[in-house]
Amino acid sequence: MNYRIRRFMEGRYGGDHLSVALIILSVLLTFAGSVSKLISLTLLSYIPMGIVVCRMFSRNIAKRQRENYKFYMLMRPVYMYYNRIKNRLRDSRTHRIFRCPDCKAKLRVPKGKGKIAITCSVCRTEFIRKT
Repeated sequence: MNYRIRRFMEGRYGGDHLSVALIILSVLLTFAGSVSKLISLTLLSYIPMGIVVCRMFSRNIAKRQRENYKFYMLMRPVYMYYNRIKNRLRDSRTHRIFRCPDCKAKLRVPKGKGKIAITCSVCRTEFIRKT
């Protein structure tokens, strides 16, 4: 059985990030429809799921890759924002972020070093701060 499914999916596109986003949208619409008792939202949730099925079984791989790339470029600022927050939270235990008083560049300095002279890597301004 597993062999037959693998054989059937040969040459087909399969899933990607856009498909996952459409599935999440479909689940959210279904949930919203069930909470608000609106059948139209529940019926509307079948549209993204149908698109996912068509995309997964498509043999036009180049077109599906272009669609996924456009989706990625649309969502890139969101991904970058959350990655920036995640990195800042991860680094907050070991580093402090200071702004240069002249050029306003962000500088990452190790925590727990006491009062230190920080040299801006952009404009070479030196200022003193406590880490």
